[in-house]
Amino acid sequence: MPQIFPATWLVYCRPGFERDALAELLHHAQRHGVCCEGERGEGWASVTRLDNEPINELHRLVHFDLLIFARQTLIALPLLNVGREDRLTSLVAQVIAAGWSFEDIWHETPDTNEGKALGRLIKALSRPLESLLKKRGALRRKAGGRRLHLFWVSGASLQVCLSFPGNRSDLPNGIRRLRVPSRAPSRSTLKLEEAWHEFIPRSQWEERLEGHLTAADLGAAPGGWTWQLVQKGMYVYAIDNGPMAADLMASGQVEHLKEDGFTWEPPYRLDWLVCDIVDKPSRVIAMMERWLAGRWCREAVFNLKLPMKKRWEEVTKCLSDLDNILQAAGVKYTLRCRHLYHDREEVTVHIRMQ
Repeated sequence: MPQIFPATWLVYCRPGFERDALAELLHHAQRHGVCCEGERGEGWASVTRLDNEPINELHRLVHFDLLIFARQTLIALPLLNVGREDRLTSLVAQVIAAGWSFEDIWHETPDTNEGKALGRLIKALSRPLESLLKKRGALRRKAGGRRLHLFWVSGASLQVCLSFPGNRSDLPNGIRRLRVPSRAPSRSTLKLEEAWHEFIPRSQWEERLEGHLTAADLGAAPGGWTWQLVQKGMYVYAIDNGPMAADLMASGQVEHLKEDGFTWEPPYRLDWLVCDIVDKPSRVIAMMERWLAGRWCREAVFNLKLPMKKRWEEVTKCLSDLDNILQAAGVKYTLRCRHLYHDREEVTVHIRMQ
């Protein structure tokens, strides 16, 4: 078999957001002058170079942290159809033809019921495949941290992919699964907990999250996000006309102000602003512009509730509008935006003032 080059850039995404993930990939390809055609399926999207040249350089230039709708970012070989009686022979042949070496193998599937049903098949193939790839020298102890991902689209077809350390998710399927804390007032608490993990290195939690910091939670009731702040030891201004959970108020760390989150102003500069208000993204962005241009907080996490169509376009417009305002105000900042696993029809934005 002649050598095969990875000409496809593949990302996983939440089912229902494939169009947005694909629009994002095509945007980056065009920005870097790479002509691609796109494809999407349930829980994934990909772009393939029209000139069939390797896509490695584009994948390297567009770091995983820049992507919004992707759960995982990979370079991939052409879709491989495997026989039901012998799935391993053609699979191993394609890996060897690519000339890849790697330190471990992950079998993954779309985040769908059909994908989950492939678990027994994958379990049966895992050990025999590892043995064959070790014998061929592809699976080895030292291979620069590279990982082989086998993305099973169905029981008869898959894409053979590779990921690189520092430019990927190190979570299976790119999903961070968290348990709802029994004492939290609502499931929405998981959105902020996941944001901590996603945007702030664990080694910096003590400095940036824990201790006697101050925060505001706009649209706080019943307190799912406030609960996370309180658990970190923060003093919180909870801004909402609705009622807060009694346990939170008993903590002594929460001041509940029955005011409009869109108009309330803090008495002094706070360490954190968080906001999960359900409203038009343009209104939320306008509120964030006021806070950030005014330097009323040091860091912020907020959600943008997205329309049913053209979500990629809406997100990019909102973030562009925010950037224009902050640049005009002379504000220096870093920003990341991600469609988190515990998000649904929203994306989560993190901003840190410099």
